[in-house]
Amino acid sequence: MAGAALHARILELAAISAMPGGLTRVFMSPEQRRASDLVLGWMREAGMSAREDAIGNVVGRYEGATPGGPALLLGSHLDSVRDAGVWDGPLGVVSAIACVETLHRQGIRLPFAVEVVGFSDEEGTRFGATMLGSRAITGSFDRALLGLKDRDGITMADAMRAYGLDPERIGQAQRPPEDFLGYLELHIEQGPVLERLRLPVGCVTAIAGATRLLVTIAGQAGHAGTVPMQGRHDAIAAAAGCVLAVEGRAVMEDGLVATVGRLEAFPGAVNVIPGRAEFTIDMRAADDAARLRMDADIRAAIERVCARRDVTPTIVQTHALPAAPCAPHMQRLIAGAIEAEGLPVRLLPSGAGHDAMEIAAIAPIGMIFVRCRGGISHNPAEHAEEADIETGARVLYRAITAFQPPPLQPSESDA
Repeated sequence: MAGAALHARILELAAISAMPGGLTRVFMSPEQRRASDLVLGWMREAGMSAREDAIGNVVGRYEGATPGGPALLLGSHLDSVRDAGVWDGPLGVVSAIACVETLHRQGIRLPFAVEVVGFSDEEGTRFGATMLGSRAITGSFDRALLGLKDRDGITMADAMRAYGLDPERIGQAQRPPEDFLGYLELHIEQGPVLERLRLPVGCVTAIAGATRLLVTIAGQAGHAGTVPMQGRHDAIAAAAGCVLAVEGRAVMEDGLVATVGRLEAFPGAVNVIPGRAEFTIDMRAADDAARLRMDADIRAAIERVCARRDVTPTIVQTHALPAAPCAPHMQRLIAGAIEAEGLPVRLLPSGAGHDAMEIAAIAPIGMIFVRCRGGISHNPAEHAEEADIETGARVLYRAITAFQPPPLQPSESDA
């Protein structure tokens, strides 16, 4: 699990991109196919059986001492935002494979199976709906999402068919809770805390809850030179007022964040008043009640802004997950692994969302953070040092090998 070897695989994955000179790898794309095939090969080389499931997740399994038993699940996601950094997601997959490879090379079979998953979509870059891969595994995938369209007008269902998957069979990706003993994810921090403390790794306590909205404003297009300012129904002007309302509400309370990450005008011509505007809103908070209050207030503000400008808003919720606490026993497991490395244990929450939030519905979760330079993520400047990723992989390996399955409960027939 040398840092240089892990780094080399990260860069090999980063080379699979739809963006020349940068990284963009989205759900159901040719780039996903190439990345999935590469990771499936690594899984098999590490001694795992490997497959692609009905939503495009890649799943490797390393049997325990008794084949067929429940597994400790490891992993992260393989998709990216547009113009991404190379570490977000793939680090957790590559490190997990390296841990299994170490077990296999040493001939070790644990009392439980180990599974590694590379989720097909966590970021929601293509269709605006996040954690599609983990949602399918937990059974919470909403089939209405199949009608969402990407920027080229392609529906999710059609994208899956073009990729070679049947959207009618997504349910086959679902896994029951009894399949898993727990879930561990290694991930860059995506924040500055560990760097400020000069620590290579930390233990996550909880993941903030998140809500995402897609807002469409219908106005009236017109000639930019002939329609008087007083008579316009300018969709992008209304959207601008909504964007400011989003920011204004988020700054009212500590611990809240809200972001308009995408804003588009249609038809998008320089001499045409926009007749339609679309924008996204991402809201997060560790306190679910505070997040829900902000959501309600922002929706009301959008309605008020649009009513004043005589345009019509449509608000669609594309993502909503409550805050997800990491299981206390998984935190203790990770803390022990960090201490075994001779390092102090830093507990910290995650403001960013992760697939672990979904998996928490079927298994206790734990997360290990690795320091990243400047706390920068979702950006080409995202970077983790080789020494730190090696430390993170060692902590993950220690946690895997120290993990104790819960004792079997006697069945009613045994009583």
